[in-house]
Amino acid sequence: MKYSRLTKEQFEELHQEFINFLATQSITHEEWTNLKLNKPELAETELDVFSDLIWEGVLNKAEYLEHFSPQHMYLFKLGEDKMHAIVVNVKNEAIDITTTEGYNWLRENLMDENVEFLQADKDYSEDKNLDKFNMIEQGASITKGDLYRYFDKLIN
Repeated sequence: MKYSRLTKEQFEELHQEFINFLATQSITHEEWTNLKLNKPELAETELDVFSDLIWEGVLNKAEYLEHFSPQHMYLFKLGEDKMHAIVVNVKNEAIDITTTEGYNWLRENLMDENVEFLQADKDYSEDKNLDKFNMIEQGASITKGDLYRYFDKLIN
């Protein structure tokens, strides 16, 4: 398996897609029930293949990622050949932008001397989607890019 297996909740949400996936492999409901009972390792493999297909589709469509830590906001635009990062760095350790109070402080004090903006381009490795997935595994979230675009206009 290339990524990670979907959770039980995700499988429930994608129930119809999973049925369609099994149908493309000519596996009927009865055969699936039989597989789960008599060949659980094969059923597990099917779950893994489906999970990877779903992740691949999601990662192909992802255009922006965000990751917050107490003093840093990482905003990524996922380009075709590389990703562009905007980092908002809060140099005052008393401010935690993962809290409502800290985030509000940042919004009201963007031009404060304790707020620093950095930008960088990063090339993908051989596997662009795996790079994106690893960032998600480390806490990044797929977004519509509103914060990225806001800060991009602000600093460029």
